[in-house]
Amino acid sequence: MPKPSDLLPGNLELVVLKAISLGDVHGYGVLLRIERISKGAILVQQGALYPALYRLEHQGLIESEWGTSENNRRAKYYRLTTLGKKRFGEEKASWGRLADAMTLALAATPREA
Repeated sequence: MPKPSDLLPGNLELVVLKAISLGDVHGYGVLLRIERISKGAILVQQGALYPALYRLEHQGLIESEWGTSENNRRAKYYRLTTLGKKRFGEEKASWGRLADAMTLALAATPREA
């Protein structure tokens, strides 16, 4: 299992959108899904998750509906909106470009400078 990493500012929303893009999920399930898909490398605190869900819903990127969780409790389930799917695609592509650029920069040798 990788060592847990801190998220860079602004990237919490991206991983939340990714987790929700994999299927409707309740709030705490988002947290667990992020941990699972990152193989434990990204650990999101509940105190950060719920404000992020609120911001994303307020921006129209996700929508919610009340339902019943696996343990028979009332829970709010989230799904991406059409706008959320579009924004997730844009943000994912942007992150990919940045990751590629960072990989090139960090692999540079003195000869390339």
